[in-house]
Amino acid sequence: MEVKTTKEERMYLRIRNLCGLLGIILPWLALFSAGIAQHPSSEWWWSISATYYQSPALVGVLVPACIVLMSYIGYDLTDNLLTSAAGLFGLGIVLFPCKVSWIPDGTPVGFFQVPVETSQIIHTVCAALFFVAIACNSIFQFTKSGPTMTDRKKIRNRIYRICGYGMIAMELAFVVARLLGAPGYAIMIVEIILLHLFGFAWLVKGEAFPFLNDKEEEAPESGAR
Repeated sequence: MEVKTTKEERMYLRIRNLCGLLGIILPWLALFSAGIAQHPSSEWWWSISATYYQSPALVGVLVPACIVLMSYIGYDLTDNLLTSAAGLFGLGIVLFPCKVSWIPDGTPVGFFQVPVETSQIIHTVCAALFFVAIACNSIFQFTKSGPTMTDRKKIRNRIYRICGYGMIAMELAFVVARLLGAPGYAIMIVEIILLHLFGFAWLVKGEAFPFLNDKEEEAPESGAR
């Protein structure tokens, strides 16, 4: 029998699951919706960010996810700062779109209509900091617990760390791919993995997988996370 949760706890589980689900569906919805649109270049699918110019999916999914992150009330000040920062940086991703081959330098883009090359710089910084904040949340916040932990909590902590360090590794892979001039689709693969690691960590935190959740007969840790 599963641990009984209060109405407030169930609300938080829903928020976490929503955030995780949005992260996982984002790349596939963006690719599908952009894929059925007219393509200005064969490079349209080389980055999730590039689908911004062909489909509303990126904005339609990422903005609600960012609102959820900024509205999320964590366990402590650090938790709140990390999720709020992630939400703000996520908004920066959509407010300052990336540079693509079919848009000439100097073209005003995005909400603030800045030159596309300037928007690209801000976009890249925001994307990097978004995933750093999310990774830190998974590694350092999700793994917190009381003085005792159940076996399943230990398993969840391993998952949180794998997802967090995996996101950092993927960010480094992104930099290496850029420096080595890897094929464009390599960037798309890295972005998909990043978003799935993010989404999976939040789904686990939202207790979306019953076999990972604590059971009532197990002694729940004090101040459980």
